[in-house]
Amino acid sequence: MNIDDLINASLIEDIGDGDHTSLSCVPENANGKAKLLVKESGIIAGVEIAKKVFQRVDKNLKVEVFINDGSKINVGDIVLTVEGKSISILSAERLVLNFMQRMSGIATNTNSYVELLKGLKTKVLDTRKTTPGMREIEKLAVKIGGGENHRMGLYDMIMIKDNHSDFAGGIEKAILSTKEYLHRNNKNLKIEIEARNINEVKEVIKVGGVDRIMLDNFTPESIKEAVKLIDGRYETEASGGITKETLRAFAESGVDYISVGALTHHIKSLDLSLKAIK
Repeated sequence: MNIDDLINASLIEDIGDGDHTSLSCVPENANGKAKLLVKESGIIAGVEIAKKVFQRVDKNLKVEVFINDGSKINVGDIVLTVEGKSISILSAERLVLNFMQRMSGIATNTNSYVELLKGLKTKVLDTRKTTPGMREIEKLAVKIGGGENHRMGLYDMIMIKDNHSDFAGGIEKAILSTKEYLHRNNKNLKIEIEARNINEVKEVIKVGGVDRIMLDNFTPESIKEAVKLIDGRYETEASGGITKETLRAFAESGVDYISVGALTHHIKSLDLSLKAIK
């Protein structure tokens, strides 16, 4: 779902036939101003999304941004202010915070992984372990935090995992069938294939025709061996059970990418609030 469609669907979900609390107790012609206040340090993300939400609720709302996406924030910082019809501000408040708190949590978490890899060539990748319907903004938050996006979905890259190879009848058959399928359907998609051990790495190298080899559940030592075997012919990606504590050891093996589902899967939202300015 693209961002505009997500915002529209989320507003319908939240407002329904009206924000009856605000409509019932706030004068229709009342104007106000509110500030987005930081209550927890981290990396801010979702500022541009917040602007879209405010404009979608009421095109006359005026947003002034003081801290941009990707910036470090500290407790007490004011990210933005919004001014205009009070009912409109109240109606947009929760959706703005829902997006920004989750996106900032993802960006902050991602940045903590990126910082651990300083000085190394290895890049951190996200996965498809995202909230249904929110993949685009969650992957955007990863990029804001300094990480890189893997494929967006099943449609923009070929990724032959262990189950695909097993169902296809083996690695060679899976690769050859994939290449024939892409040729037959006139599609130009990168091919990644998962290897579960050094023998499977050797088999992939023998067959060829891929762009990246995923080294799944390898140790740092076995990844170093695999990277040496691959010798730059294909991109390499480490995956499976990699934590902050082990991240750098895996990266030091020479692998190009490390994919981490926890970037978007195990997230604590960052504490932000929207407070009226009296």
